[in-house]
Amino acid sequence: MDNLTHSLVGWALGRTGLEDKTRKGLAALILAANMPDIDVFFGWVGWAPLATHRGFTHGLVGGVIVMPPLLAGLLLLLDRWQAARGSGFADGLPMRVGWLVLLAYLGALTHPLLDLQTTYAVQLLAPFSTTWFHTETLFIIDVWIWIGLAFAIWLSRRRERAGRESWRRPAMAGLVVLCLYIGLNGAISLAARAALWRAVRPEVAFANEEPLSFWKRSLVWRAHGRIGRASYDPVHGLHAWRVPVPDQMQAPLVRRAMTATPDMVRFMRWSTLPMARVISHGCTATVMFSDARFGDPQPGNHFLREVTLQAPGPGCPDHPAAERKSTLSLR
Repeated sequence: MDNLTHSLVGWALGRTGLEDKTRKGLAALILAANMPDIDVFFGWVGWAPLATHRGFTHGLVGGVIVMPPLLAGLLLLLDRWQAARGSGFADGLPMRVGWLVLLAYLGALTHPLLDLQTTYAVQLLAPFSTTWFHTETLFIIDVWIWIGLAFAIWLSRRRERAGRESWRRPAMAGLVVLCLYIGLNGAISLAARAALWRAVRPEVAFANEEPLSFWKRSLVWRAHGRIGRASYDPVHGLHAWRVPVPDQMQAPLVRRAMTATPDMVRFMRWSTLPMARVISHGCTATVMFSDARFGDPQPGNHFLREVTLQAPGPGCPDHPAAERKSTLSLR
């Protein structure tokens, strides 16, 4: 999920009354809810669980166990530095270290749980396994969650300023509605996958959520070396079928390209539904890769990878792997 959603969830948790448990309690919840995304600054790391976003820092070990006490320690040091400078604390709350650590753990736990709902997936068992886990219940940027949680937080703050004892209830209700919303979307995704299974029996399938239209699913799957696509919604069922296309993943040139560069190795480690397209240029060929979850291998795809290799053919070098060149469209 996007960082605004993570922040709103941490803020809403604080508005249930948890922010009053200790000084810097709200900061612990919001910062911890975003903390696992620190891995975007370490994309160069070659170690498998850290080679791609949503690896080690999003797992149960790194994100949920290791990082929260580090954040709590930093907030405690900041608090003591402020106190040494004679800074006043407007909220008048005492510093309770135990609560600070507990809130950091709670905020951090919400991050992988939310990211788990998206098609992009998370490596929950990193660093012990690079398996990707996903439930396919939410689009990565969900405006309805923004609206719902923002309204709940606004109403909670408004009631508190008015001196009403019920100021915690809107935030509690907002979080309950969020859980129900996730459950509803999960049921729709399960129904879409069940309908697809009855029609196709795919080897691998994903039910991608659509922005704004949360009740619709864009289905993509692999069956017999071909990538198929269709749409689903609870009213019309499966519709808008596209003719399946070869994924090309068993072609010899594509197999070579998969390990041609370190970047390609990382991409293949991350991709769960890879597909390729080969464009020949005489004695060379460009192999374009994408993950079918996020579109076909063609220019304009934000997840596109390209590798240009020497290709066998009349008048071409005998050793096609002798020269190669890689170009990166985006990472």
